Amino acid sequence: MGRAIPGIRVGREVPHPQRPRNPLAHRRPPPPRRPAPPRRAARPRRRRPTAEAPVDLHSGDRPRLQRHLPCHVANTLRLYLTCIRNTLEAAMCLQNFPCQEVERHNKPEVELKTSPELLLNPVLICRNEAEKCLIETSINSIRISLKVKQADELENILAKKFLRFLSMRAEAFQVLRRKPVQGYDISFLITNYHCEDMHKHKLIDFIVQFMEDIDKEISELKLSVNTRGRLVATEFLKQFI
Repeated sequence: MGRAIPGIRVGREVPHPQRPRNPLAHRRPPPPRRPAPPRRAARPRRRRPTAEAPVDLHSGDRPRLQRHLPCHVANTLRLYLTCIRNTLEAAMCLQNFPCQEVERHNKPEVELKTSPELLLNPVLICRNEAEKCLIETSINSIRISLKVKQADELENILAKKFLRFLSMRAEAFQVLRRKPVQGYDISFLITNYHCEDMHKHKLIDFIVQFMEDIDKEISELKLSVNTRGRLVATEFLKQFI
């Protein structure tokens, strides 16, 4: 056969039968769905502390309240300690100041009280008649006197013995006064040397924490004495049964 001449058809072209188009043929199939992740169990909601639940404020630098306190007692104790803390922060601005009476001597002016111009007005903070705090400030020292709550005769005896035990070891505390101020149970004496050697906020935290723990210790001692007394009475009365 000869070559095909362009522009001239050779033979007859038979049209190819067209198939019906699928409208979805040009679309890609959707990707398979991933299974949904399992749902996490709902966390139990934290319940706010109530009068029956223990109240803990020991997070960070804050002190810790006693456990199982009624709401009104916890609120009054918190306000009482907050007032003492703020007063100590404002009053503990001590500096070195030599004695005006004796040459080359540096003594706490709050103890001597020979120069009235070096003393500030004392601050008395009362929670009730049986629990109060006296803060006396001078230019180079501050004295803090505490009166511990004593509800009955047993707490009076326990507080007296326990605080006497601490006063006999005043050297270990460095800021504890061996003899308390008249009318109070225990006293602390902080001078400018203590503020130079120690951190101011740590001294304040120690005072506030001591006030919280002393009530707790006396309450635990009272429970221990009552428990031992009950056991002794039970064993003694068994011989009459």
